Amino acid sequence: MGRIVLFAGTTEGRRLSEVLAAAKIGHTVCVATEYGEIVLKPHPLVQVCRGRMDREEIGVFVREGRFTHVIDATHPYAREITQNIRAAVEEQNARGTRLSYLRLKRKQVERKDLGVAYFETNEDCADALENTKGNILLTIGSKDLFRYCKNEEVRSRLYVRVLPSAESLALCREQGICGKQIIAMQGPFTEELNEAVIRQYHISYLVTKESGVPGGYAEKMEAAKRTSTKVFVIGRPKEEEGYSFAGICRELEAQCGKKIPEEERLKITLAGMGMGNENGMTKEVERAVEEADILLGAERMLAGFSSKPEKYPFYQAKQIIPYVKKVQETGKYLEKQKIVILFSGDSGFYSGCQSLYAALKKEISEGRLRASLHILPGISSVAYLASRIGESYHDAAVYSVHGKELCNLAKRIKRRSKTFLLTAGVGDINRLGRELQTAGMTACEITAGYQLSYPEERIARLSPSECMEWKEEGLYTCFIKNPCAEDAGLTHGISDRQFIRGNVPMTKEEVREISICKLHLHEHAVVYDIGSGTGSLAVEMAGLSDEVQVYAVEQKEEAVSLIEENKKKFGLQNVNTVKAAAPEGLSGLPTATHAFIGGSGGRLTEILSALWEKNGNMRVVINAVSMETFCEIREVLSQYQIREEEIVQVQVSRMNQIGSHHLLQAENPVWICAFTFGEDEK
Repeated sequence: MGRIVLFAGTTEGRRLSEVLAAAKIGHTVCVATEYGEIVLKPHPLVQVCRGRMDREEIGVFVREGRFTHVIDATHPYAREITQNIRAAVEEQNARGTRLSYLRLKRKQVERKDLGVAYFETNEDCADALENTKGNILLTIGSKDLFRYCKNEEVRSRLYVRVLPSAESLALCREQGICGKQIIAMQGPFTEELNEAVIRQYHISYLVTKESGVPGGYAEKMEAAKRTSTKVFVIGRPKEEEGYSFAGICRELEAQCGKKIPEEERLKITLAGMGMGNENGMTKEVERAVEEADILLGAERMLAGFSSKPEKYPFYQAKQIIPYVKKVQETGKYLEKQKIVILFSGDSGFYSGCQSLYAALKKEISEGRLRASLHILPGISSVAYLASRIGESYHDAAVYSVHGKELCNLAKRIKRRSKTFLLTAGVGDINRLGRELQTAGMTACEITAGYQLSYPEERIARLSPSECMEWKEEGLYTCFIKNPCAEDAGLTHGISDRQFIRGNVPMTKEEVREISICKLHLHEHAVVYDIGSGTGSLAVEMAGLSDEVQVYAVEQKEEAVSLIEENKKKFGLQNVNTVKAAAPEGLSGLPTATHAFIGGSGGRLTEILSALWEKNGNMRVVINAVSMETFCEIREVLSQYQIREEEIVQVQVSRMNQIGSHHLLQAENPVWICAFTFGEDEK
């Protein structure tokens, strides 16, 4: 391992020292000033040499230190020191010393600033300022300050931003710059801070070097643009050949034979930015955006932000993850990059944030990304609308139809006195009105919040019929007040007389309830109701939860019509009618978690085979009235591995009044056979 000397003086130089120290590579850092030494992080493997050196002194220092690698990470405007380092290295190599010289180049900002005045030298810029009026903010440091102080009138208008070091302050005093003209601060400086300084001191002209990304050039340009401040730029000197930060690290790895590990250098923040207006962002999100190097999100969310960070309209994992990996790969040794991904509303409330967070977390845990991951909450449109109309939302139901088909919307609203609804646009407003009207819920009052937080924001009070006719496209969040809300029942079960029956046989109420209990349904169950008849079981199962999906499979025309009528009567969109015989009608359906067989049409063996093929862990309940059917069930089941088997015989008698007497009339006994495919769990 050779000996390395690093001539620092830039952010990249300090960062390179930190990277080398983290890789346990000892080195010496040369800085010109006391302040340059102060900002370096102390490390036992890092020696610091402070003081300015000319060419001969650099040569002696390199020779006596027996260095093998010289890294020049000085400022691109410090042409003299770069010339001296290069010349000193060439002289030592001419004497037979084998010295490697590596020049670290600074990443430049593209020149897209129309109307900005560029000057080759400080002298040219100072001459041009003599023909101006108004205060001047000088952000070029203290070394060339004297060039702008030769003209007394220009000097009186100067406000100089310099490092808070004794040397810088002494140079200011030497040039007659008084205390109120000195802004002694250490960067980096945000656009907002630059803008505040410009406004505070009534700056008309900003003087800067074209100092690249770490030098804060883009932040200065954006602040000047916001304040209509004229900018004088001292053009960057032509850069000699050199290496990027990553290139320097690769060269050192190759020449020194020691691995410089990549760092966890990406900081990814998933931020909820409220409804869209920047005034609705939390201070924490606002600060994250200000400090971001890269902003990602939908175009409408990026539109209001400055051009300082790079901006890309990515908001899906399939776009974002490849892009973040590319950022990691192309700049793996650079200073930490801050990536902020914007989401509308609150990051934890009906947001795509959760799925992206899980995808990024997986990439990090499996080693494909080296990044930290954070979530920042925002203000949801529900919270905003509630505050605008003076309503609470802790006692309300909240649903979203944004980007998805929400089942049983009218039924959900029917059970609650207050409901908030997130929509995707005017089409959902029309649908809301139509479903409420169809369900006979015309007394409901709808408050529609249009373009919340934007200048065109409007609150509209609508009836269901007015919602059906609403035309104005845009973003809506709705509040629905239902004065006729029904208390939700705590026990399941629908009376037989509530169903539309016709001449189709129907599983009786008590048998239905036991059969459904034996199915052991869960919140997101997918159920086949085979031989559905009137759809009484399908309706009862779908009514247990709006998240359950029921497929009522029936081949008889009259029965299919009755299923549709009962589905409409009970306001259930999660009952899907399939006009077909089983098992053929099951082939194109989503895989079921549960199945109820109320009628097999003599094809029980084929149906069970199809169910097992669909899902080898399905829960099944079969009802049998005849002894022959029950025996067939036992015979067929002997061919399968089953568990959790239950067999119940139900005998129900109903009381009928005949004259003055009340007599019990027996219904046919029913066998309820329940089981789960698969071996017993150990």
